[in-house]
Amino acid sequence: MPEPGTKRVVRLGVVGCADIAVRRILPAVVQHDSLRLVAVASRSAEKAERFAARFGCAAVVGYRELLERTDIDAVYLPLPPGLRYHWATEALNAGKHVLAEKPLCTSYDETRELTRLARRRKLVLAENFMFLHHSQHLAVRSLIEDGAIGEVQVFASSFGVPPLDPGSYRYRPELGGGALLDLGVYPVRAAQLYLSPHLEVLGATLRVDPMRGVDVAGSALLCRPDGVAVQLAFGFQHSYRSSYAIWGTRGRISLARAFTPPAQYRPVVRLEQQDRLTEITLPADDQVGNAVGAFADAVLSGADRRTADEESLAQARLVEEVRKVARTRYGSGGSEATDQG
Repeated sequence: MPEPGTKRVVRLGVVGCADIAVRRILPAVVQHDSLRLVAVASRSAEKAERFAARFGCAAVVGYRELLERTDIDAVYLPLPPGLRYHWATEALNAGKHVLAEKPLCTSYDETRELTRLARRRKLVLAENFMFLHHSQHLAVRSLIEDGAIGEVQVFASSFGVPPLDPGSYRYRPELGGGALLDLGVYPVRAAQLYLSPHLEVLGATLRVDPMRGVDVAGSALLCRPDGVAVQLAFGFQHSYRSSYAIWGTRGRISLARAFTPPAQYRPVVRLEQQDRLTEITLPADDQVGNAVGAFADAVLSGADRRTADEESLAQARLVEEVRKVARTRYGSGGSEATDQG
């Protein structure tokens, strides 16, 4: 417990030394006044010590050893998707709040089990979709609510990157690799942000690398109950694109850097109306710092997490349905096809 008159902080441990933790999350954590980085764990003593020295915290060898520490309130899990369910369960059972990278789990059933466990233990379980914490999306929502584009008819989004390091877990199916879980989850989540969690998956495609056994590209068509359409595309074999557009009866709004804008980047909202194009430059915003701050606030406030849990469950359901209905193509030429689901 903190001394009387001192500011309450969340004492954080990190399970794993993944690249995203080192490049983006830990620099934000050590700068935030509601978080204190206590320890980082790795299976390798050398790696744990190297990263601990860099960020000024303790080095721990072994994930379970970190969870047993009594000086940690919460953990951040940047582990591959296939490992998150197990270690999030271990952390919750150890009495730790959990901030896990997206997707929270690789299946709907696992996501449901984790949210129920967190609720029983009265602990925060947060899925780290950092883009949701950037103010540019509030600006877009405000334009829509003000009638700038009339009634929404179509939501379209793409997230693609060039081929990744061949040794990345994203090419390993046993670790939850694949473009759908790594990139496709972003457009799916963005569609829910503007339309509804009550979307139906009408069809999808996944292109699988036959040598690696993971999907490297895909697309999906969804709709809202009233027929408003959702068109999504994602993959590891593309020029970089991270965008969405919302097309209405009176105009269209688009963002070019929807999911991964740097903290210093000033987003440009493009508003197309009849015979008029308006480009609105917004202030820069730090979605990484905002995301870790939101997690700290949730832990310290003890706020009701039912809405957040429902959003994670809706997300897991839709991603699983995309995989179930997807028509799978193998190889770059897509000459062989099978139906999944």
